[in-house]
Amino acid sequence: MATAATLAGLDELQAQVRGEVIAGDDARYEEARKVYNAMIDKRPALIIRCRDTADVSAALAYGRANGLDIAIRGGGHNAAGLGTVDGGLVIDLSPMKSVRVDPATHTVVAGGGCTLGDVDHATHAFGLAVPFGILSTTGIAGLTLGGGIGHLTRKYGLSVDNLIGADVVLADGSFVHASEDENEDLLWALRGGGGNFGVVTAFAYQAYPVATVITGPTLWPLERATEIMRWYRDFIAAAPDDLNGFFAFLTVPPGPPFPEELHLQKMCAVVWCYTGPAEQADEIFRPVREQKPALDGIGAVPFPGIQSAFDALYPAGLQSYWKADFVSELSDEAIAKHVEHGSNLPTMQSTMHLYPIDGAAGRIAPSETAWSYREARWAEVIFAVDPEPANADLIRTWATDYWNAVHPFAASGGGAYVNFIQEESQDRVRASYRDNYDRLTKVKAKYDPDNVFHVNWNIQPAA
Repeated sequence: MATAATLAGLDELQAQVRGEVIAGDDARYEEARKVYNAMIDKRPALIIRCRDTADVSAALAYGRANGLDIAIRGGGHNAAGLGTVDGGLVIDLSPMKSVRVDPATHTVVAGGGCTLGDVDHATHAFGLAVPFGILSTTGIAGLTLGGGIGHLTRKYGLSVDNLIGADVVLADGSFVHASEDENEDLLWALRGGGGNFGVVTAFAYQAYPVATVITGPTLWPLERATEIMRWYRDFIAAAPDDLNGFFAFLTVPPGPPFPEELHLQKMCAVVWCYTGPAEQADEIFRPVREQKPALDGIGAVPFPGIQSAFDALYPAGLQSYWKADFVSELSDEAIAKHVEHGSNLPTMQSTMHLYPIDGAAGRIAPSETAWSYREARWAEVIFAVDPEPANADLIRTWATDYWNAVHPFAASGGGAYVNFIQEESQDRVRASYRDNYDRLTKVKAKYDPDNVFHVNWNIQPAA
């Protein structure tokens, strides 16, 4: 293990940065090296908790001068643990949490270390929201750079569709701003191309008037799963953009707001979020209620409430294994495979989600952003989770078997949402960008020709 004594120039480095410099013999090291997924257990040589852009530049210079592999950590939620690296340098952006909201232009500038909850807290005070994910503890950086799917996707698009600017420290330590008017090729690449091009220290977003939403789960018994999945497939395709709903197989958590008689039952569900006029909500949800759910949990909630509703169920430190695909058509044959495997959830927190990515997100041309699967209707994730390391093989096997069964029904191209993949090949990464991959390699060659940023789902620079 690298220590302060074995790493050269740490005193000089600490004098250059305002943040914390943490080596392996530091009392803070064990806590500092942890990431969200406890299945990832890596031991970096050095962790630098950056407080500002100058810290990031100094950290990059140190890492390159000492030949260290460099990983960038925002919220640390990445399923594959790409925010850390064995024997290398972790540039930790978590102290960079400033958020500035402009209520006149409905724009938001947020630091690279912010979580969804940090931004939601700031924007909700102005009755605004940015389209993000579904856990408030998720970092905005990795979420955005990979695409960004959540409750507002059908209405306002992906996070990348609402990324209007970015401050970026490049591999050589220089600083650039990316926008539609400046380094526009870099902005295009950041809209889904991951952390391949530089360290984004601040993100600028378009926000929207979203304050209170009509939201919540509806649950049905597993014996109705085939029927409900077929109904959901057709219903969500025809639903207005104001209505989002993701389908899930789940085990009902043993606590409120779920009634005791449903606790620990395996069920199928749709988690809804409606952003339209409240007076129209009863009519919008009438077809849902006609399906006679065993639980109707739909009600008016401040938007940050639904964004944080699953936080307690999925705290940091669980064993997690993810498999994913894009889905264009949900055939009866595919549904049969989903019901077969989704009915056999191996642990209480394991689940499968189908997130709609149609609506506003589906009306953008594939070439407009690095994210190319605009014709797909869902992003599917098989999310196997348990607190016990002894169950790691159990959950990995279930997720892999499930994925093997449904992958033949995936969208053409064979790719997946990069924020949902774990233990994948370079071919799978290429497939996830399809026709945009070659363009991404050219942007990579321009901004990171030496592939300094390779601890990621790597886009290799064009020759």
